[in-house]
Amino acid sequence: MGKTDTEPLPQQEPSLEESFARLDELMQQLENTETSLEDSFRLYQNGMELIKKCSEKIERVETKVLMMNEDGELDEF
Repeated sequence: MGKTDTEPLPQQEPSLEESFARLDELMQQLENTETSLEDSFRLYQNGMELIKKCSEKIERVETKVLMMNEDGELDEF
């Protein structure tokens, strides 16, 4: 079977900048004194998941940089 127009597209992962902006939004919500304890816990969990994804992205980029040779080309391991 081929793809149809009704099949969902794979969700694109947000950029680091978008993720950092979302983390900032979460922090602002957590700092709001009117945020309930339950909502604070949910926001905290969301933030921790986002931080983990950001760390994984940064690690992938660092690995690519470390694999570059002196000519600026990537060496495959």
